[in-house]
Amino acid sequence: MPEIETSRDGAVLTITLNRPDVLNAFTADMHRELVGTFKDARDPAVRAVVVTGAGRGFCVGQDLNEFGEAARDIAGRLRRHYHPTVLAVRELEKPVLAAVNGPAAGAGLAFACDLRIAAESATFVPAFINIGLVPDMGGTFFVRRLLGTSRAFEWMTSGRRLGAAEALDWGLVSEVVPDDGLAARAAERAAELAALPTRGIALSKRLFDSAEHSTLEEQLELEAQLQAAATQTNDFREGVNAFLEKREPRFEGS
Repeated sequence: MPEIETSRDGAVLTITLNRPDVLNAFTADMHRELVGTFKDARDPAVRAVVVTGAGRGFCVGQDLNEFGEAARDIAGRLRRHYHPTVLAVRELEKPVLAAVNGPAAGAGLAFACDLRIAAESATFVPAFINIGLVPDMGGTFFVRRLLGTSRAFEWMTSGRRLGAAEALDWGLVSEVVPDDGLAARAAERAAELAALPTRGIALSKRLFDSAEHSTLEEQLELEAQLQAAATQTNDFREGVNAFLEKREPRFEGS
C-alpha cells in the first residue's frame, strides 16, 4: 500500500498521507514520496492542492520507530528529508490547503501550507518540548508568522494541546467544520482557489514569503517586478476584459 496517495478532481490534486495505523507518522520514504508528488503537482493542469491524512489523524510527526537511528544524525536527517518537504510546499507556485482531519503533532507540514481547514476533532500539539527537543520543519518560522513571537514561544515551549476551536480563535486555522464535512469543504475551497488566476496566486505567495525578511524598499521593488510579470498573463487580460464587459471572468491559470 502506498504511503502517499493522490487523486485528481478537475484542477484539484489531493495528497493523502497514508499510514493511518500510526496516525500518518513520517518515515524517510514518506518524505521522498511526498517531495516527488509535489514535483508532479507542477503540472499546469493542477491549480490547487489539498493535503490531508488517512484515517483519524493528520500527521503526528516523526515515526519514533525510526527515531533511535535518526537521533544519531538528526541534523543530517532534517536536511535530507524534512527540509526538502517544506521547501517543496513553499516552492509550489499554487495554493496548498491542509485539511487537518485529526491530531497534528509538531504540525510542521500543516503550517507550511498556505491555508488550513480543521475538522472539529482536530488537535494541534507542538510535541517537541515534551521530549526535550526544539521545533523543526519550519515550525518556529511559520508559527511565529501566524501567532507573533510571544504567543508562538509560549505555545511551542508549553507543549499544550489546542483543540480546533481554540486554533481558529488564535488564527492557526481559517475554518472549522464538522468531521464528516471536512473532505467536501476542503474540496470546495480548493476548487474555488483553482478557479482563480493561478499565476497571480503564485506571485502573491512569493511576495508574502519574501516579506518576512525584506526591507520596505526591497518589498516595494519586488511588488513592482512581480506586478509587471502579472500583467503579462492571459488571466490578467481576461480579468480586465471581463470587468469591461460586465461579466464573470473565466480564468485558465495561464
